[in-house]
Amino acid sequence: MNKKFLSVVLFGALMAGSSVTFTGCIDNDEPAGIENLRGAKAELLKAKAAVETANAAYRDAETQLKLAEVEKEKLTNVLEAGSYWIFGNKEVKIYEMKQSFVAPIEINILLKNQKLASLLDVFQIEDNEIALYFENGMFKEVLSTGRYAFWKGYIENTFIKADVSKTAITENIKIALLENNKVRPFVRKFEVANFEKGLLFENGTFVKEVQAGTYYFWNNAIKVEIKNIDTRQQQMEISGQELLTKDKATLRINFFVRYQVIDIVKALVNNKEFEKQLYIIMQLAIRAFVSSFTLDELLTRKETISKEIVAQVTTKINDLGLAVADAGIRDIILPGDMKEIMNQVLVAEKKAQANSIMRREETAAMRSMLNTAKLMEDNEMLWKLKEMEYVEKIADRIGQITISGSGNIIGQLKEIFVK
Repeated sequence: MNKKFLSVVLFGALMAGSSVTFTGCIDNDEPAGIENLRGAKAELLKAKAAVETANAAYRDAETQLKLAEVEKEKLTNVLEAGSYWIFGNKEVKIYEMKQSFVAPIEINILLKNQKLASLLDVFQIEDNEIALYFENGMFKEVLSTGRYAFWKGYIENTFIKADVSKTAITENIKIALLENNKVRPFVRKFEVANFEKGLLFENGTFVKEVQAGTYYFWNNAIKVEIKNIDTRQQQMEISGQELLTKDKATLRINFFVRYQVIDIVKALVNNKEFEKQLYIIMQLAIRAFVSSFTLDELLTRKETISKEIVAQVTTKINDLGLAVADAGIRDIILPGDMKEIMNQVLVAEKKAQANSIMRREETAAMRSMLNTAKLMEDNEMLWKLKEMEYVEKIADRIGQITISGSGNIIGQLKEIFVK
């Protein structure tokens, strides 16, 4: 039959080639050529029909061969423990009933035997399902789609069937089992640290917010993703901003802001690249604030600049799902010529302050001396005390002084110091 099929196919190929040759030789002016072409086309159709007939015969032969193989492997009897004499062209397969039953042919054919069917437990797993198989309570393997048979009575066979077409693992499966090397290929694992929160997405669609922990999902065609975000306080530096004040003075400000994510849905779902947006918001706020004040005004209120800037952008920052804990100016950097001018102004201010202090002290000293003189003039006792003060000071500086009692003591002391 195979040879016949081959010859028919070759004949069909030759006729197809002839058809192409005839087409190339057609002379539009010769009706005989057209007639030849029609004949070749008819022969080609016959060849195609012959090929189809041969294909059908081949398929029928394959079916008969399979039936013959099934008949050859046909189960005739099930023998239990004992001694038997077997005659004829028959094959005997011996099974250990403490082990799983492995079907030598299609199990549905074997189960037509009532005796064998009564000795087996059959477990069927549908499409998009798996089963965790346990022998005597111990996990052994993962079973995929199909029908499985197990000997009754010798081993306690238990199963946990799972629908892997969904993502959530709702079956009662211990985490240790999900981490087993045989189960891991069927599972996806995500971790959210203690200082993080996460957002669960399926096929790019936001599902829910998840807290810190470990999460498992069935591994299937559905795309599962958990986007984590750090909820600890973080710091952003806004450095080297060259700005122009209201009085056209150029300066640079190094600014920092400490922030924390308080609403991760706003930060990750409602906004894209929230950190970049925060940077731009702060940058523009600093620029607008500086441009509304002169340099002197900015320098006088530099302690409150950060609070005023943050107050202006709080609403925008909250819309990003963030909260600002603190902000401040690290440096206000002036150009070189501006620094020199500011230094000169500072020196002049310090000199003026020093002169003012000296004048105040001199005035106070003169006022004190005047008040003392007026008191001594009106009070003889104060005059005597002043004399004693002079004597005490002189005694500290001179080892010995001789004064006669007949003259004025003050006058004698003056003569001594004049010498």
